[in-house]
Amino acid sequence: METISIPTKILSGVDSLDELTNISNEKIFMVCDSFLPNTPTLKEITSKINSSNSVTIFSDVKPDPPLENIILGVKKYLNFQPTVVVAVGGGSAIDTGKAIRFFGEKILQKDIKFFTAIPTTSGTGSEVTNTSVISDTANHRKFPIMNDHLTPDYALLDPKLVTTAPQSVTAYSGLDVMTHALESLVATKSNLLTDALAEKAVDTIAHHLVDCYNDGQDIQSRQVVHEASCAAGIAFNTAGLGICHAIAHQLGAEFHVPHGLANAMLLPYVVTYNASKSDLALSKYAAAARKAGLASNGMGDKVAVRRLVACIQSMMRQMHCPATLNAFGIDVAEAAKMTAQIVSGAKADGTFPGNPVVPTDDDLAAIYKSIIK
Repeated sequence: METISIPTKILSGVDSLDELTNISNEKIFMVCDSFLPNTPTLKEITSKINSSNSVTIFSDVKPDPPLENIILGVKKYLNFQPTVVVAVGGGSAIDTGKAIRFFGEKILQKDIKFFTAIPTTSGTGSEVTNTSVISDTANHRKFPIMNDHLTPDYALLDPKLVTTAPQSVTAYSGLDVMTHALESLVATKSNLLTDALAEKAVDTIAHHLVDCYNDGQDIQSRQVVHEASCAAGIAFNTAGLGICHAIAHQLGAEFHVPHGLANAMLLPYVVTYNASKSDLALSKYAAAARKAGLASNGMGDKVAVRRLVACIQSMMRQMHCPATLNAFGIDVAEAAKMTAQIVSGAKADGTFPGNPVVPTDDDLAAIYKSIIK
């Protein structure tokens, strides 16, 4: 039996923030990126919240949320004892909000009324997933908190909020969407509905992400990429992910490579590997390539997959993304020394079991070594 659940109410469009006007007489704990306080973006959001509510803001959010920052947020949560949580920002801010809520509710033994996520990047899909990824910086590890209760009740997708994202954020987060789509497409728990969402996300990213990179104010492209991020989030929340994310999490923990960029570096090699080991993965990648117009209907599956890989690599070049750890600034010899640790960490990662192929240690090492030089 397959279970498909989309509990989040999703509102998309330039007027989606108006949903906040419906909140009254609540204690709102707002979690946001550290640079957002006193910006027009946050002022616009808080202006939608009427004076019957009390609001406290926690903005000590860092990339790859460290456990120590979560603890600080939980202390503020306990002092305020909110009835509602609103998270504003990229995946790190939304994940931080989820984690603070998780621990805060457990300690107080009292649930909030609802959780609203307002993404300001088009990438993680955290606004519709049940997962918060936390970093244990002392031990160079990332670990997920996975609980359906953490899935946001509302996701407000306002494309205006992503128009000011730096080009690198647009590129890395958008390529994270492509990774979510392609990994969920072939993941072990994929089904017809997740495939449909994943295929549409592949199509959208392939044709609109570079436009967003070149012109951040292109509101139409911004909206469809924002929605593609959400669609891919729904897909992987049900279907799972795979070894691209499993290895990428290690690159973030060990070398502080931005998550979306780590995925983008690995994705061409993971797609090629899975397609070479699984006929089903090969056919699904090829079908997605054809539906996105990257390959013609008459092309064989292997050629179609090569076209898909070439598209990913072309987007990376067009958006000036470093394709290797060396290009990112990591010493080649130091990266090579970490091979065994990267492989071990990837195998222990929560996303590893979703991969359509169970790789050997040598397979994982080979994929990792492909991006060192």
